[in-house]
Amino acid sequence: MTAHQPRTRISAWRPSVAGIAEVFHAHFADHAYPLHTHDTWDLMILDDGSVDFAVDRRRHEAADAGTVILLPPGVPHDGKTVKPSGFRKRVLYLDTCVLPERLTGAAVDRPIHGDGLLRRRIHQLHRVLAHSGDQFEAESRLTFVRERLLFHLHASQVKTPGREAGRIAAALRELLDSRIHAGVSLNEAATILHAHPTHLIRCFRQTYGMPPHTYLTGRRIDRARRLLLAGKRPADVATVVGFYDQAHLNRHFTRHLSVTPARYAALHDRRATGNVRRLRQADQKERWFPVKTTTAQDSWIGSGSSRRGRTFPNDA
Repeated sequence: MTAHQPRTRISAWRPSVAGIAEVFHAHFADHAYPLHTHDTWDLMILDDGSVDFAVDRRRHEAADAGTVILLPPGVPHDGKTVKPSGFRKRVLYLDTCVLPERLTGAAVDRPIHGDGLLRRRIHQLHRVLAHSGDQFEAESRLTFVRERLLFHLHASQVKTPGREAGRIAAALRELLDSRIHAGVSLNEAATILHAHPTHLIRCFRQTYGMPPHTYLTGRRIDRARRLLLAGKRPADVATVVGFYDQAHLNRHFTRHLSVTPARYAALHDRRATGNVRRLRQADQKERWFPVKTTTAQDSWIGSGSSRRGRTFPNDA
């Protein structure tokens, strides 16, 4: 009886995020890449297994889950499985607008990075890219991945927010408030406010305790709640407040309130139904019925009225 052999599984897509040409996830059971090149940067995190590869005729082996591998554009490389179980990887193909080609030499000298922070940032970016509609968050996370890669390639220093943080954060908040429906890209915000993208995010987080994409999502959720309780349909609310579609609204709304927009909207329906029921019950109590008075005239007494016990002539 032969042992079960894992199958090769791949998925790939092109996200609508500037700078990312392709997202590629794969589990290779038994595979060898021929020698080839890319016109993009190949940023890979190894999730499981081992991979043997060569870059510019120098061989390397990565065997630790969480290892980050960065391969530069235009440089020949190959790759193959090492163990029968193969390896699992997630790859971002990054345009040269994210990392300039002049850093190729530094990347060739050191393609493997055992950096937990970098790995975590890349993982968070992959998680956001798995869904449509979160471009602003994806751009924010990509800029911090870029910053960490530049640090490893000896091409960047992190700038800590100073006294200007409050002013920059307030300006960004005002911009986000004016673009709740339409949204704004991180690069556009950085251009308008004359600040580097990562510095912009750090200033906002330091001032308000959250990143700007979280603030924008929260504002959209607040607007969605009001519209849902006003009787609007979730599908209509999603696009009105700036979400990509109803699924996008559902995901964030449920994370915020532990209930779907449809169930939240039902609160309005139940309240309206309850009001109708109470009116009907009150109407039942306010029914008038004829009684005979001592004057032998037909009178009406309202059983639920404040006028209980009074008689009225039958002038209807």
